[in-house]
Amino acid sequence: MSDKKSLLKNPRVIIFLLFLFGSIVAIHPSYTPGEGITTNLNFGLDLEGGSWLQIKLEGALAQIDVDSGKLVSGIVEPIIGAPIEITKNSLDVGGSVDKSVTFTTSAQVSASQLEALGTVSVDRLGGDKTQVTISDTSKEILVRTYLSKALDAEVVLMSTQKGFVYEIRTGVTEEQLQSLLEKVGGSIHKNGDGTSTYKEGVSSETRDLTRDILNDKLNSLGLKEIPVRTVGDEYILIDFAGIDLATAKEIAERPGKFEIRIQTTGNATEHVLYGDSIQSVGIPTYHDEQWHTPFTLKEEGARALQKIALETGAIDDPNSHYLMMYLDGVEIYGAPLSYSAASKLREGPIYSWEASTGTDEAAKTEATALQVHLRAGALPVNVQLVGSGHVDPNLGEKFKTAAVITGLLSLIAVAAVVYFKYRRPEILIPMVGTSFSEVIMIIGVAALIGWQLDLPAIAGIIATIGTGIDHLVIITDEVLYEGKLPPTKVFKSRIGKAFAIILGAASTNIIALSPLVVMGFGSLKGFAITTIIGVFIGVIFARPVYGVVIKEFLHVDENASITE
Repeated sequence: MSDKKSLLKNPRVIIFLLFLFGSIVAIHPSYTPGEGITTNLNFGLDLEGGSWLQIKLEGALAQIDVDSGKLVSGIVEPIIGAPIEITKNSLDVGGSVDKSVTFTTSAQVSASQLEALGTVSVDRLGGDKTQVTISDTSKEILVRTYLSKALDAEVVLMSTQKGFVYEIRTGVTEEQLQSLLEKVGGSIHKNGDGTSTYKEGVSSETRDLTRDILNDKLNSLGLKEIPVRTVGDEYILIDFAGIDLATAKEIAERPGKFEIRIQTTGNATEHVLYGDSIQSVGIPTYHDEQWHTPFTLKEEGARALQKIALETGAIDDPNSHYLMMYLDGVEIYGAPLSYSAASKLREGPIYSWEASTGTDEAAKTEATALQVHLRAGALPVNVQLVGSGHVDPNLGEKFKTAAVITGLLSLIAVAAVVYFKYRRPEILIPMVGTSFSEVIMIIGVAALIGWQLDLPAIAGIIATIGTGIDHLVIITDEVLYEGKLPPTKVFKSRIGKAFAIILGAASTNIIALSPLVVMGFGSLKGFAITTIIGVFIGVIFARPVYGVVIKEFLHVDENASITE
């Protein structure tokens, strides 16, 4: 008779048991008087009860046609309060030609009046004439500047295969946009079939940025993991498990508290500004062999930073005075002032800043994360609450109970089928035990990574039970021949063949479910992730151990006889 104690010396079994024990520790089941059984598991809205919010991203996308001469006149004349006469215009010239526009006017013009349009030079001509040249600009930049000021909103210029597209990050109808453009000789571009290029909504990049900012803000509050997922290009759905509707709305509308502080002496720091002093945040760029996140300060923020830099002596010894950034009290970035910035601060405030993070991929990731943090005080687009709802905690508790019962019934049903197929307890016990262990491991991984268990995730676990039993049946049928196990060499050959089939089936499952994870189809993503985790656990840990255990339970020897 084979010594079953040898199973505890098998490396595969040892690893399996350690993983199983670790999963139980991660779940941490315990009993608390008054609360009953508690765990470290994080349950979703379906099982915990709570609230959900659906918000709409307000914005518009459009291609725009405009006459550059009328555009310049339409922008400049209201600013200087006088008509202009354009004498030179290269804004419509293609290629890499330096683009500029020159005009004359009878008004007294200062460069500061038009600095938002580009690099401005002003020359006094004879009589009452003034000549103004605006360079380092383009027709697209002028359109963006005009719309941004007219709508008091951020306008992003995007280059696509069809040409330049303007993303207007506020709610504006097609009629309103057309009316604004007509004032400067422009219009919304038409497609070849005569349809308008205007589209309500935002780009997928802006949608994802908004989602990341909300996710960063909501999940930095010390609450349970709050899933934030996108629905199309216009909507974001947020689940607040265990939180009432009024609190959920308050949390979603509360901006993150962003703060910049400057190091004074030792580890002491002094407040400089809050997030409301940041005017805009740019896209991370790579130059001077560094990744940078650009951002612009408002007037009061720039002057506050200059004042503190002078008072603390940072302009004289920048290496000893770090600028520290905090989000809700947690430091997210810190770096010393550069010598060039310190020199400029001696002369006046600096409005445009860049936070450098390094040279490698990790620095790129940090720069992107910093972009999200800097925007935590304000989302890139206006949002509108268009839907909300509440799931009663009692109903959630019933769902949770029903999910546990369904899982147990599934396991019992599978055990019954296996028993009627083989009618041998020595096969049934390790098969059901392996399947039950897989469930514990999946739940343990969920507890460890903070994955939120909802009904789709429970469905994924139940699906894993069925898939796992299928694989175990393949192993059993492949190695069991007419009720007998073959000699060890033949056993190894057949177990190898069984695993080839299992790996093929597992790979097919993972490939089929991967699009749901990558593309994020709402709650189906939870089902896909849970199922993939179950498949990995089964193939890497459970199936090899079952092959070892089934051999010992059936008492195989070299003569292929089964002893009682």
